[in-house]
Amino acid sequence: MATLFPVDTFGGFGPTAARPADFAPDLGRVRSRKESRLRAGVRASAPKVPGVYGMLGRHGDLIYVGKAKSLRCRLMSYFRDSRDRKAGRILRNTHTLVWETVPDEFAALVRELELIRRHRPRFNVLGQPGGRRYCYICLGRAPAPYAYVSRSPTGKDLGVYGPFASAALAGDAVRRLNDWYRLRDCPQTVAMHFADQGELFAADHSAGCLRFEIGTCSGPCAGTCTQAGYGSQVRAAKRFLDGTDERPIKDLTTKMLEAAAKMEFERAAALRDRLNGLEWLADRLSWLRNARKENTFVYPLTGPDGRTVWYLIHRGRVRAACYRPTCPDSAMVAQELLKVVYRQDLGPGVTPGQVDHVLLVSGWFRKRPTERDGLLTPAQATELGRDIAPTRQCAPGSTALDSGHQCTHSGALTNDC
Repeated sequence: MATLFPVDTFGGFGPTAARPADFAPDLGRVRSRKESRLRAGVRASAPKVPGVYGMLGRHGDLIYVGKAKSLRCRLMSYFRDSRDRKAGRILRNTHTLVWETVPDEFAALVRELELIRRHRPRFNVLGQPGGRRYCYICLGRAPAPYAYVSRSPTGKDLGVYGPFASAALAGDAVRRLNDWYRLRDCPQTVAMHFADQGELFAADHSAGCLRFEIGTCSGPCAGTCTQAGYGSQVRAAKRFLDGTDERPIKDLTTKMLEAAAKMEFERAAALRDRLNGLEWLADRLSWLRNARKENTFVYPLTGPDGRTVWYLIHRGRVRAACYRPTCPDSAMVAQELLKVVYRQDLGPGVTPGQVDHVLLVSGWFRKRPTERDGLLTPAQATELGRDIAPTRQCAPGSTALDSGHQCTHSGALTNDC
C-alpha cells in the first residue's frame, strides 16, 4: 500500500548473538484484521516456550515488540477483557502477529532489547535509542585542561568517562572536582599565562573570575602557577576519575566530621554538599568500571528443553552464545568462540548504545543473585572443554540421543559428529 512517508517494513527478526548458531527458532505468523481470527491463530499455533513477539501495523511496520516466558500465554493475554488500555490500543493497530522462539527467558530479554533498538517500534517506550540523552565527563582542553561535561566527546581529551544519564548531577560533580583540584573552568577564549611562560614584554595579568580569590582555582590565566604545577593537579584529578586515588572523599569526610564536632554546622553542610557530588561521581565510575571489567564471564543456563546454553558475556554485554560442549568437536568450536570473544578489545568505555544492554544484564543478576553461583570464568570454560574425553565422541551414524548427549559442533544441530 502506498504511503506518504517511507515505512520500515518488517522483514524478519534477523540475526542475534544471544542464541547458539545451531538453535533453530520456531517462527510463527498470524495475519488478520479481526481480533477473533488473531486469537484463534495464536491458540492454534503459538508454542508454550520462551520467545519474543512482534505486532505489525497495516503497512507491515513493526509497532510493538515484547518478550515472554510462554509465548502462547503472553499473546493470549492480549485478548482478555481485563487487558490494560495500552494492550487494547496496540491490538487495534495490529494486522499481523509474529513470534520467534529462543532457548530461555534470558535470551528473550536480550533479544527484545536488541529488536527495540534495531526497529524502534512506536509503542515501545523502554530501550528506544535516544530515549535518554547521555553525557560524558571529559578531562582536557589545552593548554590548561579541566573537567567538563559533553554529550559528544571529541576523543582528543586526556580522559573520557561515562556515560551518565543525568547531566545535572554530572555538572555538579564536575564543579566539585574542579574546585577540589583547583582547575580552571573558564571559556577557551580566555588566554592562559603560566608563571614559567616567557614573555617579550612584562604584563600584569589579573584573574578573570572570583574562583582564584576564594582559593578554588590555581589561576593559570593570571600567571600565578607554573605549567608543571598545574599539570600535576590535572594528573591528580585523572587518578581520581580512574579510581586509583580516593583522597578527596577521605579528606572531605574527615573535615566534615571535624566541623560537626566543633558545632560548625554551616561549614559541615557545605562540606557535605561537596562530598555528595564527588561520592556520586566515584560510585558511578566504579559501577562503570565493574561493568566493563568484572562482568566478564560465561553464563551457563539450562532452558526448558533441557539443553544448557553458554552465554559469553564480555564487559557486561552478551557477545555470543553456544551450547555447552559435549564432544571433542563441539568443545573445539566452543574454545574457538571463547578465544574470539574474550580477546576482543571493546574500548575503554561504554557507548550510549551499549549502556542499556549493560544495565539489562546487570539487572538480571541483581534480581537473581543465586544465578552468579554457577558462573564460569573464560579460563574455566576453556578447561572444561579440554577435559572432554575423546571416548565421548559420537560414533559415525549414531544419533545424539543414542550416545547420551547432544552434539552441537556444527553450525546447525546434527545427528552425528
